[in-house]
Amino acid sequence: MCNHAPPQLSPASASSTSPQWTRRRRTSSCHPSATSPSTYRDGDGHTWLIHHARRYRELEGIVINTFQELEPFALSSLSRSLSPPVYAIGPVLDLNGPIQWHPNRAQQVAIMQWLDQQPRSRVVFLCFGSMGSLSVPQVREIAAGLEQSGQRFLWSLREPPKGKIHLPTDYSNFNDVLSKDFLERTAEIGLVCGWVPQVTVLAHPAIGGFVSHCGWNSILENLWHGVPIATWPVYAEQQMNAFEMVRELGLAVEIRLDYREGSDLVRAEEVERGVRALMEGDGDVRRKVKEMSKMSQTTVMEGGSSDGSLDSLDIPYHCHHGLEMTAVRGRESDAANAWATS
Repeated sequence: MCNHAPPQLSPASASSTSPQWTRRRRTSSCHPSATSPSTYRDGDGHTWLIHHARRYRELEGIVINTFQELEPFALSSLSRSLSPPVYAIGPVLDLNGPIQWHPNRAQQVAIMQWLDQQPRSRVVFLCFGSMGSLSVPQVREIAAGLEQSGQRFLWSLREPPKGKIHLPTDYSNFNDVLSKDFLERTAEIGLVCGWVPQVTVLAHPAIGGFVSHCGWNSILENLWHGVPIATWPVYAEQQMNAFEMVRELGLAVEIRLDYREGSDLVRAEEVERGVRALMEGDGDVRRKVKEMSKMSQTTVMEGGSSDGSLDSLDIPYHCHHGLEMTAVRGRESDAANAWATS
């Protein structure tokens, strides 16, 4: 929550019309400034952030995709600040919508069939999001680390975009980036593929860990399904998310907290160590994630904290501005079913 909240600002003088503003001193540290996106710290990005942070005071309320049980300190702090009311209505997830559509249906079926053949909670899933891709040297370090770890794996590997306005694409041939020997040596324990329906994969019982870029939606998905995460942030606010998950909440293990693509290289030894910690660790993180999973499901059910926040908004369900919020209501039955079978 404090990842995405505006900076705490207060007038430098008693006059409400004064153009001079200063940062309010925090009663507790949140995230190191180095974990915030560089565009927010310098130049136009910082100016933009401060401008819109001031304008937040003009709002009647802020709706955010988190929940009380996950970020109680941030929500409590904001409730005592000069900010507008904050309504935590999450987790809002698309478990059954178009995000699960796959451009290659046969490939999706093959992936799920492969997972069906794996032991329960024994596969580590590596995915860096629809916008995430890594350099060839980094890909080869990951391959070496995975092989050294000896863990079963499902690796969603995508080719970097050809230009600034393009998106990552699937490789036409994985031999272009991975050695044929690696693919042959790991054929019995691993599967390398292109784009995957992430939320569907996380729901599969064979998945026991998730190496992730730490996008906020991915974090909420992994918590919903009770899958422990190893952090590897790549861009945007992901470094902040990773710091919160590892250092503040104890809900993840660390591969990196401050990775910067193009200027950093995670060595195979780090990958191996992180994957082993994720899959073979002492179980404390896994236990906490399972507990948070149950809370994430019950909070959107009748009587839960997010359900109460949604009710307090008093927005008619037929109102077009509330279409996203109806998804939470529609998933109360999903939560009940997930709770009953967990």
